[in-house]
Parts: sequence; C-alpha cells; structure tokens
Amino acid sequence: MTEEEKEKIEEAQEEKETKKDKQINLVEEKNVFTAEIVPEMEQAYIDYAMSVIVSRAIPAVEDGLKPVHRRILYAMDLLGLKPSTQTRKSARIVGDVIGKFHPHGDTAVYDALVRMTQDFSLRYPLAIGQGNFGSMDGDSAAAMRYTEAKLTSVSMELMEDLDKDTVKMTPNFDGTIDEPELMPAKLPNLLINGASGIAVGMATNIPPHNLTEVCEAVSAYIENPEIEINKILEIIKGPDFPTGGVATGNMAEIYKTGRGRVTVRGKVTTEDEEKGRTNIVITEIPYMLNKAELVTSIANLVGEKKLPDISDIRDESSKGKVRIVIELKKGADSKFTINSLYKYTRLQDNFDVNLLALVKGKPQTLDIKKFLVNYVRHRKDVVERRTRFELKKAQSRIEIVKGLLIALKDIDEVINLIKKAAHTTEAKEKLMNQYGLSLKQAEAILEIKLSALTRLESEKLKKEEEDLILLIKELEKILSSEVEVLKVIKKEISEIKRKYGDERRTQIASRGIQDFAETDLIQKKEVVISITDKGYIKRTGLKTYKEQKRGGRGVIGSDLSTGDFVSKLLTCSTHDYLLFFTNKGRVYWLKAYQVPELERYGKGKAIVNLLNLKDEFVKSVLAVSEYKDSVMLVTKKGVIKKLPLEDLSKPRSTGVRIMDLPEDYSDTLVDVKPVKDEEILLVTKLGQAIRFENKEVREMGRAAYGVTGIKLDAGDEVVSMEIIPLNDNENTILTITEEGYGKRSPVEDYRITGRAGKGVINLKVTDKTGNVVTTVSAKENDSVIVTTAKGMVIRSPVSDLRVMGRATQGVHMVKLQEGDKVTDLVRLNELEEEEKEEEKPKEVDKKLM
Repeated sequence: MTEEEKEKIEEAQEEKETKKDKQINLVEEKNVFTAEIVPEMEQAYIDYAMSVIVSRAIPAVEDGLKPVHRRILYAMDLLGLKPSTQTRKSARIVGDVIGKFHPHGDTAVYDALVRMTQDFSLRYPLAIGQGNFGSMDGDSAAAMRYTEAKLTSVSMELMEDLDKDTVKMTPNFDGTIDEPELMPAKLPNLLINGASGIAVGMATNIPPHNLTEVCEAVSAYIENPEIEINKILEIIKGPDFPTGGVATGNMAEIYKTGRGRVTVRGKVTTEDEEKGRTNIVITEIPYMLNKAELVTSIANLVGEKKLPDISDIRDESSKGKVRIVIELKKGADSKFTINSLYKYTRLQDNFDVNLLALVKGKPQTLDIKKFLVNYVRHRKDVVERRTRFELKKAQSRIEIVKGLLIALKDIDEVINLIKKAAHTTEAKEKLMNQYGLSLKQAEAILEIKLSALTRLESEKLKKEEEDLILLIKELEKILSSEVEVLKVIKKEISEIKRKYGDERRTQIASRGIQDFAETDLIQKKEVVISITDKGYIKRTGLKTYKEQKRGGRGVIGSDLSTGDFVSKLLTCSTHDYLLFFTNKGRVYWLKAYQVPELERYGKGKAIVNLLNLKDEFVKSVLAVSEYKDSVMLVTKKGVIKKLPLEDLSKPRSTGVRIMDLPEDYSDTLVDVKPVKDEEILLVTKLGQAIRFENKEVREMGRAAYGVTGIKLDAGDEVVSMEIIPLNDNENTILTITEEGYGKRSPVEDYRITGRAGKGVINLKVTDKTGNVVTTVSAKENDSVIVTTAKGMVIRSPVSDLRVMGRATQGVHMVKLQEGDKVTDLVRLNELEEEEKEEEKPKEVDKKLM
C-alpha cells in the first residue's frame, strides 16, 4: 500500500470521527435544551393558570367580586359617581379603569360594566345605567360613547368604610396609585348576586340568592357558629334568580357538596278568550335564557308539528316585564301544550351549580356554611380594623379637645404668653412647660381662631369631650371581645336586610320536577285512523263523522288520488299503540298520536315514511293499550294462528316476524283481532262463514305458520274474522258487499262447528250484490262507518238495518256513485255513547235561576 493510499484512509477515518463527534454534541445539546424547557414551560403554564384564576375568572368569597368588577366600582367611586349624583359617560369610566387599574381591552371592561347594570343578570345590580344596556332578547348594549352610568346604593354598601383602613391597599400595575385588594363588603355580595367564570382547569357557577334569606342565615350563624347545614337550608331555601321562575333540585346535596344541578321552569298562566279558545301566557323565564330565541324555538316546533295545538305566538313584553302569548286552537287542552313547552324548549332549563371561589387568594369549592364562615371572618377583620381606625382618630381628637379646654380656662394668660413669645417655637415650648401640654395640644392652641373663644364654643368643646369619652369606651369595648365584634356585624347585617330585603322571586318547588311521561304531553282522546289502499294514513277526530240515516250519500272522508281508496278504518285512543301487520307476516309499531292529524278531506301521509317497510304493505292494523291476552291471525287461505300479545310488547323500528308465511306470497295475512275466551267467526268473499271455539287453536310462537281454520272452495278466500263473545244474544253479524248491500243476522244463526270445516252460508252472493267485503259484530245501538273506493264515508246507526235471515242478499246500505264500491266497514259502540253524552245539554240548576 502506497503512502498516498494510507493518507486517504486516515483522512476518511478522521472525517468519520468528526461527524460522530458532531452527532454526539447535537444529542447532548438537545438533552440540555429538553432539560431546561420542560420545567420552564411547566412553571410558565402554572403562572398563567394562576393569573387567570386569581386575576380574571374566579370571584373572591369575601366581597364576591372579580378584579375587573372591583376596579370598576373603585374607579366610579373615585369619580364621585354616587347614587345621588348625575351619571357619567361609560367611556370615561372605562378609560379610568383601563388607565389606572386594569390594563386590558376596553370591550372586556365595558361588557363587565354592562352586566353590572342589568336587572335580569344580577339580582341586585351594582350600577345604574342610562341608555341602552342590552335586553333579555340578547340585544347588545349601545357603544360606550352613548351610554352613562353611576353606582347603586348596594355598591356603596360594598365600599362603605373603604377610607377607614378596613382593607389592604396595593399599588396598581405601574405603582402610581393604590387600589383595594378586597372591598369591605357590608353585604354578602357573592351569594346574593352569584357569579360565573371559566378559568384554566376549573370553573365557577354560583346562582344568585335572596338578600333577606342570606342576611338571616348570617345572623343565625353568628348566634350559633355550630349551626348545621340542614338548619341553614331552612333559611336559605335555594337560588333566587332575577328572572323568577320555579326551581327544584336536591338542595341539600348542592349546598353540602358545592356541586349539583338546579332545574328551573318559566312561569306560565292561562287566559280564556271568547269562542272557546285558551291563551298560554309566559310571564317568567329561566335565568340567562334569551327570550327571543325561546320564541323562535317555539315557532320552529309549531312548524315541525311537535306543538300542533298552537295557532299563533307573539311577544308582548315591555318595560322589563315578560309576556309571551301563545294562542291555542279551539278546543285544545292547554295542559298538554304547556308540558310540551317544558319538554321540548328551554322554558325548562338546568343550572349547573359549582360553588367555587377564592378563599384568601386560593380557589376552593365551598359548602353553604363555608360561605357564611368566610364572609363573617372577612367582616370581623373589617370591623376590627375600622374600630381601631376610629379609636385612634377619637383618641387623637380628645387629646386636642382637652388641650383646648385647658387653654380656655386661662385664656388671658395664654394669650399674653403667646404675645410675649419671640416666635412660634418659643410659644409652643412655654405652653408645654407651663400647662403640661403635648406638642399636638400646643399646636392646636396656636391654631385656634378667635371665634372659638366664645362661651358657646367652649360649651361645644365640653360636649365633644363627653361624646368622645363615651365613643372611646364603646370602641374599646368592641375591641376587647370577639363577641362584641360579632354583635356589630349582626346589627349591620340586620340593617342591610331592613334597607334592601325583598320578597323571593323564584319559587322553590317542594317536589322534584320529573321527566314527562307520554300522558303528560299528549291529550288522551278518541280518534279515527284511516288507511288507504295506496298506503296513506291519517288521524281524524271522531266527531268529524256525523251520524246519517241508512241510504245516505255520506261525506267526503279523504281527498284521494286517482285509483286510491280507504281500505281500513279503526277507532282508538291517542295513547294507544298501533300494530301494523303486513302481508309478509311482520308487525311494526307506531303510537297513535304519531300519525299525522289532518282534516277529514286530507290525503294523509305515506305509511312508508313512518314505518321501515321493505317490499311489503300493511294488511291489518290493531290498536293496543295493554299487552295482555292474545291475538288471532288469519290468512286469505284460511290458516289461523293464536299469538300471545306479550310477544309483541317490545317495539322495534325494523319490525318483527310474527307468522311463517310462504316466501312466494301464495298466502298473505288478512286480519288480526285481540281474543280472550271468545268464539271465532271466519267469513269468505263468496259468502261462506264458519264459527268455532277459541280453544281449538292453541297459542304458538312467532315463528309458527298456524293451523287450518276453514276449508275454501276454488276462487274463494277469507275476507274477515269476527270475535264472538260467549253466550252472546245481543250481537248480530252485519255483512256488507262491494255494491253497498248489507244485512244483519243473529249470531245464533251461525251454528258452532269444528275448526277446518266448510262452514255455512253467510250471504247469498250475486252479481247484483258483489262479493263480500267484510263483516262486523254489532249491537242495536251501535253505529258503523262505511268507506268507498272513491273516498266517500257514511256513518249510520245499525238500527236502520233490520235483522234478516242468514242466506239473504241484504238491502241497500249505501248509495254508490257509478264505478264506486265499498272497501271497509267499522263499528262504533262505546265511543259513540261517550260522544252522545258529551253532546247532551247540561241541566240547569233551578236553585240558581
């Protein structure tokens, strides 16, 4: 190997080692950097968090103020904006606050000032505003150059004795002026006005309370420092929001743990108008709720059909009083609409309580007693400092008064002494030496005016001396005992209660507000559910259909599209479940009130938009209030099945299979009826009928197909199933055909046979009558509703149709238009009797005539 090659190898190794050293150095530098920045960032974040907690977001427990509010009040006090003075421009106030105490944005300061003036935000406002300071509708305040403000009497109570060395003063941000760390807070501001704020890692949300109750609680604590929270809660019932309302919640848990939830409802009344209409009037709303948004949300719910009984809504609020008028449709029950308003809008709202405040500068979650303890502790400190200040002032003054009285006793000699003195210093020394006076007394004598030498002034000084002696004794007595200090606090808090105490605005509900059940939201009433052949469904009031005589032409029951006709009608309650049985042997659920309510001539809504139907259509509908007993199912091929209703008690949006029908649709479901111990009557379209006992069909599971109920001739199929009560001698079997022919035959004409037979003749089917459409079991005083393919509906009494033989073809029951035919028949019994009872005129009490 040559020398040149060796040199190149050595250079390559040196270069490699150099790169390695550089990498090591970078890693070391990185480790050093990491080791330095982590604690630095941690400390910086902690400092930031504490700054936000202490200097911005969390109020002090002593005076209930955040720094920005405290500085606004102090700046207004320095400007002399007392309640008795004129207001000053808000821009001037904000400017002083920013320039002297609070070096932050002017918007934040002005927003705080605005809230301090709002009587719907603070229970006891701290400032009086002149101009537009916002509204409950969420309107923002006018610009600060347009508005003016001054202090309220409550604010003056917060700052009273501020000039008597009652609180610690600290330099402002640039050291040019002092500001108070806390206010003397003669009244418990944090509880009476509450507070809310979000800091770093913590938040506070303290509701406002009634001043009278809080003052009484403070007095009770002073009388008995060992008082239990339960006793305090007998005085402080709960929050007292400025907007009123009704509140409820676990107050004991909230005020013992410092956390919890209060549910607040707006207050609602009703006003009856003429023509049977009722108005709902909202007079109070939950705390911090935007009134305009509430009105908008109600209007939106009306459009979404969640509040169907509302016809109009208007806001008639004025001069700070809430009045939202909600007009209801004629005949609507206000109770259900009010419950729906509470359920679906913020007329019922939650206030999440978090009783967190700064205690001696440190955040702490407090129970209600700790609030009182810390407030009294602060007031005790304030009263002691104020008393010491006043004692020192009184002692200083009495010293001077005594000196003046000594001088007045020998005034002529004193005057000569002063006149002969060469200068002021000599006069002081001679007075001090000759009369034993202090320097202050000597100086006061030298400064005395000639007018003070009168006999009247001398008497005033003697009276002042006596008053000062009594005052000093009283002040020394206060400072001698903690009991005396507490007496002063109690006396002052009683005076605050007398001056500012008022009635509670928020009512505390004795019972908790429970979640609304269906019966609280939906009025229970009888309705008619109609379903068309093309799958449209609607809900109509039962009284819509007026009773007519046999042979009438009926009324328009539905504005149907071409070729569509009403195939099913049933009566039920709005609280009932509707079970929809499809041709595929599946069942779907829907509450009756969820069916759209329309006028008699309305088309309805497509069932596919309400149910999750898949390549199937509804063949039968059953209204169920309780899942008891069983249901009987029959197919067009005469297969019958008994199914426990309890098996259908768990609704599913996708439906469930309840009959194992052939997949080729060679057999489909025809009818479903509830059954107990009754007998079964199956009717076919060619006029056959079979009657057999219920016990011949046993209960089966949902997956079973069923057993034979009737043997059919070629071309025949089952069209109806009737449930016949045992030993029934009142009911008759009413049969109707496509061409409007109907007949009634006694039940006993249909003899009982075994299941799976051919049965007996039910009606003589001819071209004139058309095939049998359906049958119903009806009594003499029942009514029936007949529907036709063209949407005509007739309601007539069963008594108009005479009882005739089983094998007859019947008589005309309804006159049909050309090309029209009957599609369904529904019986009305107890519901009809209830309606007649409602329509019966009330008897007049003769005693009142």
